[in-house]
Formats: sequence, structure tokens, C-alpha cells
Amino acid sequence: MAQGRRARRVLAMGGVLALVAIAGSRAPAGDDPTHRASAVAPHDLARGRSAALYPYDGRRDMTGGDRARYPGAGVLWCRRSDGVPQKAAAAWLIGTASLVMLNAHNFRNRQLDTTRSVGDCYFQIGGRNYDFVADSLRLGVAANATRLHITDDWALLRLAQPADAPRQPVPEAAPDLSTGDLALPVTLVAPGGHQNYRGDSSLETCTVRRIDPPTEGGIRRARHDCNDGYGGSGSGLFDEAGRLVAMQSASLSMNSRHAFDIEFHYGSALLIEGELLDALRRAQRENGSRPAP
Repeated sequence: MAQGRRARRVLAMGGVLALVAIAGSRAPAGDDPTHRASAVAPHDLARGRSAALYPYDGRRDMTGGDRARYPGAGVLWCRRSDGVPQKAAAAWLIGTASLVMLNAHNFRNRQLDTTRSVGDCYFQIGGRNYDFVADSLRLGVAANATRLHITDDWALLRLAQPADAPRQPVPEAAPDLSTGDLALPVTLVAPGGHQNYRGDSSLETCTVRRIDPPTEGGIRRARHDCNDGYGGSGSGLFDEAGRLVAMQSASLSMNSRHAFDIEFHYGSALLIEGELLDALRRAQRENGSRPAP
């Protein structure tokens, strides 16, 4: 049972990022649950529709007012092998004008093998592009880790030059939320958009339904009913007061056409607490004391 619980937290890069073990147990022999679950209905593609994770899709395009309310919202872009840049995920300018928070799975797969070089990527915010300091990557995984999970799927990077854009403040404290079932209204802010949404960015009001006990790094996983999809990783979950409480980790591009299910959904975020919050505070102090280039 303990192994089953852990399997449901293991992160799989680029597809079914959570609950792989459960989905696999339901699939017919020889059926790859990653491909089976991520299929978008052909008629949706033919009609050019978005394919929301759940039947009700409350997402809308972000506005200038949204960006003012949720500062620091940016996008990670990475170059393909042929040099063409592609949008990769959401990322956040946070704490200082040079600190960026994003998912570790942008650079490592589930087995922690390197999948991208920091030098192949850049951060976009406010219509400008900023390179990273290549050796500044700080991963959330422990030194002896052998797998990437939802709760250690975070990374910090430093920009080669300060960004000329408003930034998200580092939370003053960890979210004051009880472990277990709850109904916390949140807004999922996705500056990178989703593959299953027409716009370049999106915003949706939704609900965190359960918070799991702390695991890696003393961080808890938040299960929510927000629509998400490929490209939505790194999106921020904000409470009604506009405070950043979690960062999206697991997303899936699919059209399930059934209601949210707490046990078999695919949306998971990691709370801004534990080692992540400690690392943000430490990086803010270090970046704040570092001379400008």
C-alpha cells in the first residue's frame, strides 16, 4: 500500500505526470496509459475546440489587469535541436529582479536524467527575453534522490541581467492550510497557456479539494479541480487574497468528459512551503546582496 501511494506521487515528464500506476492498472494489457489517456477527441481537433480536462471550462485569456494583480508571471522558452525556440512552461520572477521559479521537470525527467540544458532556454516577461546564468540551476531534489516527484518538482534559476518587470513577492509564510479534504477557492494563473486552450495564456477560478501529508522536502501536494494541460506546468495557484500558495506540477492534455474525481484526476500542485520556501528566502537574500552585472 505504501508503494502504491508513492507511485501515485511519482512525476512522469511530459505526459501523465501523476497517478500513472493507477491509470496503468486500469488499462488493457499492452495499452500505454500515457498515450491512451492523453488523446484528444478527433472531433474536437477538427472543430478547433479547446479540450478541457473537465466538461466545464471556465478559463479565459489573461488581461493587463490580471498581470498587475499577479506580477512575475512569465514563460520559459527553450530551443529545439534545430535552434527554433518553443514555449515550454510557465515560470515566475519572484523575490528579486533576477530570481526565477519554475518546475524541475523542465530540465530533468522522472529518473533525473538531464533532458534540457539551461543554456538552451530563456525567460520571457513583459515582452522581453532574458538569458539564465547557466550554472545557477538549483533543483528541489535531494542529493541522494533517484526519482522526481510532485513535491520536489521545483527549481530556481538566476537571470544574467535583472528583468525590467514587476515580480511576485516571496510568501511571508507557508500557506496556513490543514492537511486533508477542504474547499479552498483559488485562481490558476497560467502565463504559458495550455495546449488544450486557444489563448497564449489563461486564468481560471477553481478549487483545491485535498492537501496530502508532507513528503519530499516537507512539502505537501495540493489536488485541485482546475483545468490544465501540456504547457500549464509551473502555473501559479493564488488564494482569494491574491497570495501565491502553490505551483502547478502535473498536467495532462486530454478531454476526459467526466467530472473531477479526487482519486483519479491529473492536476497536482506543490505548496510554497518547506524546503522550497526556505530556498526562495535564501536566494532572495543572496541575489539582493549580489552586485548588479
